[in-house]
Amino acid sequence: MDTPIRFKKYANRRLYNITDSRYMNLNEIEEIIRQGAEIVVTEAKTKEDVTAFILTQIILEQAKNKNTLLPVPLLHLLIRYGDNVLIDFFDNYLQRVIGSYLEYKQAMDIQFQRWLDLSKNLAETAQHGMNPVNPFQAFFTDRDKDKNRNDDK
Repeated sequence: MDTPIRFKKYANRRLYNITDSRYMNLNEIEEIIRQGAEIVVTEAKTKEDVTAFILTQIILEQAKNKNTLLPVPLLHLLIRYGDNVLIDFFDNYLQRVIGSYLEYKQAMDIQFQRWLDLSKNLAETAQHGMNPVNPFQAFFTDRDKDKNRNDDK
């Protein structure tokens, strides 16, 4: 999707989908994002962009359900250094690393599928190329002919 889906966040923590004219919960918004959409959330009263806060809430809900998000030592570093060092890291490097990983994973998935297709095609070609005649057929045929000749005598 090119255009992000816009939401208004109200004081009562409700999120209103401006496009669909309905209220949505975090799970529904998470599903929209999983389907590939981008979202923008603004505070209804102040018009402040709170997208990062909502996305963080979604991630924290996932972590709460799985009882893990990030390794404990990394969480300590986040708290210890906060805005100083880690913000730059997250803004500049983490996004690139994850993007590169996803591109690499997709390329490997495509290559693996090609190998599977090639293997399947080779197996089918080998089956079609095999001569259905038994290589020992001539031996048995000659033997049967000799036997018939002996029986006739």
